Amino acid sequence: MKPFFITFLSAVLFFGFIQPDQARADFAYPDYDNIYVNDYAGVLDSETEDMLLQYLQQSEATSGAQITLLTIQRLSDYGAGPTIEPFATGLFNHWGVGDAVANDGVLILVAVTDRKMRIELGSGYSRDQDSVMKNIIDHSFIPYFRDDEYQEGIRVGTIETIRVVTGVYPGEIGNSFFARTKFKVMRLINDLGAGVLAIIAPIFLGIFALLRKLWRMRPRKCGVCQNKMVMMGESADDAHLDGGQRLEEYLKSVDYDVWQCTLCSRIDIFRYRGLFSKYRTCKSCNYRTLRAETTVLTAATTSSTGTKRIDYDCQNCDFTDYETRTIPKLSSSSSSSGGSFGGGSSSGGGASGSW
Repeated sequence: MKPFFITFLSAVLFFGFIQPDQARADFAYPDYDNIYVNDYAGVLDSETEDMLLQYLQQSEATSGAQITLLTIQRLSDYGAGPTIEPFATGLFNHWGVGDAVANDGVLILVAVTDRKMRIELGSGYSRDQDSVMKNIIDHSFIPYFRDDEYQEGIRVGTIETIRVVTGVYPGEIGNSFFARTKFKVMRLINDLGAGVLAIIAPIFLGIFALLRKLWRMRPRKCGVCQNKMVMMGESADDAHLDGGQRLEEYLKSVDYDVWQCTLCSRIDIFRYRGLFSKYRTCKSCNYRTLRAETTVLTAATTSSTGTKRIDYDCQNCDFTDYETRTIPKLSSSSSSSGGSFGGGSSSGGGASGSW
């Protein structure tokens, strides 16, 4: 009898305590009222809920990625144990969040009373995205949740999730070529996986940089005497650049090559714009030293336009200016508020957090 008792006790401990959620696979999953926002914990006011609903509708209409938000009070209300991961994965698959082929759905689950949350990802995302979602949870959601500011945390965190998934903030999502291209690049990154991309990207960038360098260093002849010219080094060419040009090089907005004729000492200066610079050309001094910062003053909705302010600040001539632009109305989603999910699935990818 003793061996049987030990075996029985071990089974009870294993299934009853060590793996409570795994042993219980059938949870009482909640139904959804719509496919974007289900605030069953009652932490959102109607204005914030409508805003997030419109943002999530438009992000799906633009990018195809389906993101849904669910707040509940307790996991135990649905027969789940203390861990949130099995319940989130099961609920994701029960609802079928995201497209069935792309598996690009995202579930934001917040259990208020349990003080736990999870961002569950569809199986179309690489596991490298888990750390990205963890960063969003730790820096956008939880700092507000710790102060019981659930509405603000959900608003900020959901907007940041949309930005990471679609590539742009909700107020700036549109059907422009830039928005579509940026999303396709992000989708390619997810499909390839950050690990593969980390190998491929440096190779292509290296080849491009080498070709650009060879082009810049190609043999040149003096325009006066047709004699050979030589390119000066970085330290020597500064003597032939003015203050604005040196500042452009410092800001990496422009790079200059200075060539000198070996016979008549003629100097030629060639200008190459930085490929990834955030600086623009200042209309006052004409140097590429103008910094622009955008602030959304009023978010756009499906019923009204928004406004944003762009502040300009030149690092060379102290020129400053600003302008206010209108943000177009959000495009209405072709899906209804209720609608249905696309049959996507998750294999357990994502991240969790507690506070």
